[in-house]
Amino acid sequence: RRTMLLLITAGFGLLTLLLLLLAPHIRKYAAGGVCSSTARLDGKTVLITGANTGIGKETARDLAIRGARVIMACRDVEKGEEAAASIRTACPKAEVEVRELDLADTCSIRAFAQKFLREVNHLHILINNAGVMMCPYTKTVDGFEMHIGVNHLGHFLLTSLLIGLLKRSAPARIIVVSSLGHNFGWVRFHDLHSQGSYNSGLAYCQSKLANVLFVRELARRLKDTNVTVNSVHPGTVNSDLTRHSTLMTIFMTVFSMFVKTPREGAQTSIYCAVAEELHSVSGKHFSDCAPAFVAPQGRSAETARRLWDVSCELLGIEWD
Repeated sequence: RRTMLLLITAGFGLLTLLLLLLAPHIRKYAAGGVCSSTARLDGKTVLITGANTGIGKETARDLAIRGARVIMACRDVEKGEEAAASIRTACPKAEVEVRELDLADTCSIRAFAQKFLREVNHLHILINNAGVMMCPYTKTVDGFEMHIGVNHLGHFLLTSLLIGLLKRSAPARIIVVSSLGHNFGWVRFHDLHSQGSYNSGLAYCQSKLANVLFVRELARRLKDTNVTVNSVHPGTVNSDLTRHSTLMTIFMTVFSMFVKTPREGAQTSIYCAVAEELHSVSGKHFSDCAPAFVAPQGRSAETARRLWDVSCELLGIEWD
């Protein structure tokens, strides 16, 4: 029994030593792709949703350093101002501003867009970054299930309201932050708002699949406009997004060596926003600054068109 205990202790010791020795290599692998473009964005206007924390904040910081005017659309304005202040501290010349936007409320989205179109003359890059993940069953102000409401419908409406300005500002780019989770999602048209049964993980995956399908259909409709749209998987990132899941929070803490920091997770969004070689690439999905696999259900043109029509109907809009 004592020998067994010694062997177990020795085994743990050896494993710890191996992890310490391999730590730099593990971190380098976990960090993933890095955007190597040195492109400047002087004179360009960028809008990023959910830019007060995580990869949204890191994306805002990077693009501001490149010379862009960055508008940070945040639900929590106070936290947004704190994030903007930290960006200005890192880069005193950064042109960043915070505007209130609650993607769980279509009235807030419409008010935001109305004010934005009145005060901003150009929009060259729109990054639909904000999102919720694995939250308890709740509904948006308009009665949509929170995941599909914020992650898909909120951004769908916002993009529809700003698409005219994007076209007038062309060349322009739209980046939609999706997830590897889209592989495990299915659009449940018969119960889009999970009223029959609810699983937070499946609801999240459905919304991320909706992101990929939205990009596919929007790219088709934007052909020959010089406005491109692509989706990204940021990787497994240690951020506030996992706050609703105790299990995910524990996982991120225990295996922090194997997950990305927000700055590392922002690299693919940055790449899709600035890489010169992507100037005419549209309707694609990226991860680690490279083209990525899209699940079969994310490649269905029929499902994409149907989701588009259902989204317009739910939001009470016409978007041809």
